[in-house]
Parts: sequence; C-alpha cells; structure tokens
Amino acid sequence: MIDLYTWPTPNGYKPLIFLEEAGLEYKLHSINIGNDEQFAPDFLKISPNNKIPALVDGDLSLFESGAMLMYLARKTKQFIPPEGSADYYNVLQWLMWQVGGLGPMMGQAGHFRNFAPEDVPYGKKRYLDETHRLFGVLNRQLEGNKFIASDYSIADMMIYPWIYAGSGNYLGIDLSKYPNVSRWLDNITKRPAVKKAYEIGPKLKEAA
Repeated sequence: MIDLYTWPTPNGYKPLIFLEEAGLEYKLHSINIGNDEQFAPDFLKISPNNKIPALVDGDLSLFESGAMLMYLARKTKQFIPPEGSADYYNVLQWLMWQVGGLGPMMGQAGHFRNFAPEDVPYGKKRYLDETHRLFGVLNRQLEGNKFIASDYSIADMMIYPWIYAGSGNYLGIDLSKYPNVSRWLDNITKRPAVKKAYEIGPKLKEAA
C-alpha cells in the first residue's frame, strides 16, 4: 500500500493525479501546512526538506514530487516512454523545466502577489514577467501538439497543477494570450482521474 502525505497545493496534487490515473491503491494522509504540520518530527523522517508531498511505498520513502512521479511511472510502466528512447528524454526535460523553472518562478510570483507583508513592485514584476515568459515557452511547445511530450505523460501531470493555479486566483493569468496552453488545460481538466484528484484535494482541508 502506498502512503501519500500531501495538501491541496500545485505540488501536492501531482502524485495524487498519478495515483488516480494509474488506479493504484493508496492511503492519503493530510499534512496541514497552514498549521506547520510539515515540521513535525515524524513527517521530517520521510521529508527532511519539510515540504509536501511525501510518499512511502514499503521501505522506500520519497520527497520531491518529480522524484515521486518518476518512481511511480517506472514502477508501473505507465505514463512514461521506454527508458533511453528520445521520447523518454523529452518527457524528462519537461519534467526538469517544471521543477527548475515554472514551479519556483510561479511560487515566487504568488508570494509577492498574495502573501508578502509589504508591497514589493520589483519582486512582483520580476517573477510575473518570468512566469509569462514560461507560459509562452509552453504555448509554443503545444503548437500542434495535444500533450507536452508525445503522449499523455508525467510531464503533463507535473505541469498541469501549476498552470491550473496560475490561471485561477493564484495569479489570474489571462490564458487568451496563450491559446495552446488554454486548449491543453481544458483537455487535461476533463480527464476523470484529474477531476477525481481535485475532488479529493479540498476534502483534506475538511478533515484537518
């Protein structure tokens, strides 16, 4: 049985989407980051970086959502091309693009826009400008493509929650400027497993 420790944030949704897509059995554990539960000693044993999500599968424990999706994809042989193929590395490069670029830049943009204790115009502009640049990169990649890297893959699962959040109240980005991203977002949103994940997420807060 897989144990997933998470909270309804963009990063927290990624492994939840995979588990639903793959139809794997799992047990869900709520880690209320608003109450600093990510700093609890028991949680730090499996997530030493005190961040959600974290995953335990038998004797293996993982933190970092990218590592989790790579592990689950290789474990199940789902949502990832054959290892060593060109498509495999195409998926990996978009995985790294999200981990190293989209997520951190959007996280900083959201911080300065929504949570900073004082108004910092430079910070807001810097990170929002970079977020728009990255949306433009993704929009070009999706030109004529249904999914980000060949077939539906962990690259889509990694990137979707951030785009979904960015086009909502988190950043309020107007997707009419990025029509290919908008089309892709609508397509992924309609997937039953994605719908299920986003139905489960709010229930974590209700149970907290």
